[in-house]
Amino acid sequence: ALAEVGEASLPECLHAVGHRDGLKSSLSAGENLRFAQSLLGAPRLSPREALDRLGLGHAHDLPVGYLSAGQRRRVALARLLVCDRPLWLLDEPTAALDATSQALLAGLMAAHRAGGGLVIAATHQPLGLDGAAELR
Repeated sequence: ALAEVGEASLPECLHAVGHRDGLKSSLSAGENLRFAQSLLGAPRLSPREALDRLGLGHAHDLPVGYLSAGQRRRVALARLLVCDRPLWLLDEPTAALDATSQALLAGLMAAHRAGGGLVIAATHQPLGLDGAAELR
């Protein structure tokens, strides 16, 4: 939670998912998430658990290049779950997501906020978050 970060620097607290997915197409979904864990540290969920939460457990061993745009987006969002960071910075997080996946994302963001985390999102779509502040 943000209240517990103390003297941590912004990069140590921040998780960013940009408009581009930032995934290596030749690596599997699981390998991409393991790479993120090794780079960012602070492991939270295993890659398989994170993919399961986003409805992609079946894609754990598939190269990301074989996945649809929406599936790739969900793998990118799964990075939020494999490393524990209190601040999520998201650019168009619902891009390429169907209604079911958007609802999953809304649930993940709500749980993160309920646990003391902060979500900052740039979006053209409503995110379905109760109590969210909107800046224009």
